[in-house]
Amino acid sequence: MKYDVIVVGGGPSGLMAAIAAGEKGARVLLIDKGEKLGRKLAISGGGRCNVTNRLSIDEIITHIPGNGRFLYSAFSEFNNEDIISFFEKLGVALKEEDHGRMFPVNNKAQSVVDALIDRMKDLKVTVFTNSPVAEVIYENGETAAVRLKDGQYFETKAVVVAVGGKSVPHTGSTGDGYAWAKKAGHTITDLFPTEVPLLSDEPFIKQKTLQGLSLRDASLSVLSPKGKPLITHKMDMIFTHFGISGPAVLRCSQFVVKAMKKWGLSHVSMKLDALPDQNKEELFQQVIREVKAEPKKAVKNIFKGLLPERFLHFLLEKSGIDLQEQGGAVSHDKFRRFAELCKDFQFTVNGTQPLEKAFVTGGGVSIKEIHPREMGSKFMNGLYFCGEILDIHGYTGGYNITSALVTGRLAGLNAATYTSKK
Repeated sequence: MKYDVIVVGGGPSGLMAAIAAGEKGARVLLIDKGEKLGRKLAISGGGRCNVTNRLSIDEIITHIPGNGRFLYSAFSEFNNEDIISFFEKLGVALKEEDHGRMFPVNNKAQSVVDALIDRMKDLKVTVFTNSPVAEVIYENGETAAVRLKDGQYFETKAVVVAVGGKSVPHTGSTGDGYAWAKKAGHTITDLFPTEVPLLSDEPFIKQKTLQGLSLRDASLSVLSPKGKPLITHKMDMIFTHFGISGPAVLRCSQFVVKAMKKWGLSHVSMKLDALPDQNKEELFQQVIREVKAEPKKAVKNIFKGLLPERFLHFLLEKSGIDLQEQGGAVSHDKFRRFAELCKDFQFTVNGTQPLEKAFVTGGGVSIKEIHPREMGSKFMNGLYFCGEILDIHGYTGGYNITSALVTGRLAGLNAATYTSKK
């Protein structure tokens, strides 16, 4: 059997690539090793599917710290507003939530998946599920065929590799595409987990002192060996039995991995500011005012409501203050120490949960070897890459799906254009 374009992988980038190629009039085959298409898409955004983000292009790029700048050319061809129009034309009404995040009005990720699948049916895209690919075959510097593990062989002039990275493997992302990329001469940059919880062997973590405690709108920083913040995120976080998690932590995680690698560290320091809207001196003066107002009251009661109770007690004890002691009997030095810890509580982390537990894979096919407007290989004619297999990684919040849909669109369009000229 012969097809104009074969897309390998039925995630967001693969579905978009198949549709784009089909809209160009190409005869398209989409192959996926899983039973269902769009499995990662169906569970994204807590099952609601954050399809894109409505921030400006520049802001979206800053939210894709892993080589986001590579996408400027792609966004000039197809961008987040185009994604919104695309889904609305398919009958998926979208709504905007906090920080520009776009969700289907019905809050059902499956409706996004179904709309993509229906569009492929309209375009008569052939779909093979439960069909793992054994290899992509190249001849004389161009793609020639795809062979399945069951022996089936399909000739083609263009292959779009959209198999994802190695994160969330139960959705089918197990890193199959790296070998096909290497065979075509591509470099695979070091793979690492991003958007992943962090591990800590600090005594307070091991003793589960703060396990299950959430902090809202805390400011969390990753520090260099010299104590300089490498990145700071002000979002929610949670202490766990193994370390820390939550949105602020996930966003900081890739910077922890990069710091460990850059400086050869076994532990990286983190700085937590639990009250980021006040400076240290303002907070200290507030503490003193509250003590003077009720000097006979137990310290733990004076500051009730300043912080979540367990964290308040933890920081008071770290400051050498007895929780039951009357406020008027505690030295100013101890209260200054308490105010400092509220603003600058430092602890170390010693790694991340494994790549399989990450939301996003860092690393992948080197973007230096990909044409930024076409998503085509610089080494092999007719070979295209899109989505998470590329060395592009962003924060959660619709940024990775935006990258996947944009790169998928361009890969599919250009694969179809390429075959039409052959």
